[in-house]
Amino acid sequence: SPSQHIMKTYLCHFSGYKIHPGHGKTFVRSDSKVFRFISKRNEVLFKNKKNPRKVDWTVVYRRMHKKGLVEDSKKKRARKITKAPRAIVGLSTEQLFAKRNQSDDARRAAREAAAKDVKAKKKATKTTKKDKKLRKQAHAGQNKAAASKPVSKGR
Repeated sequence: SPSQHIMKTYLCHFSGYKIHPGHGKTFVRSDSKVFRFISKRNEVLFKNKKNPRKVDWTVVYRRMHKKGLVEDSKKKRARKITKAPRAIVGLSTEQLFAKRNQSDDARRAAREAAAKDVKAKKKATKTTKKDKKLRKQAHAGQNKAAASKPVSKGR
């Protein structure tokens, strides 16, 4: 109705509580910024530079720490995002799936088989290196025998 007056309410700068007309105190700082407080307690805490986020009865603290939320407004669950599998340079998607779905035992067995394979290759290269060394020594021995013969120096 037109005869009703709407009264302006302010928020307490420190606690966040509503300040109705005729209540509270206004503090104007030297830089002309206006602060309204509902009580002396809030004003003193503000002037002592207390952080309202750390004072546990303030609205800001309660909001930050999720206190007193109504149970009806439950959080909407975010849907779990599923990544679309893509092939990597050396593997197709089917191979990727097969690798991912492998059991631990199968994975372990494959790793051991690969390790054995590597060891066998190393051993084979070692034996070939030994053979080469022996051949070189044998060849060097023949050269020494040939070198022990007197050789004329073109005189």
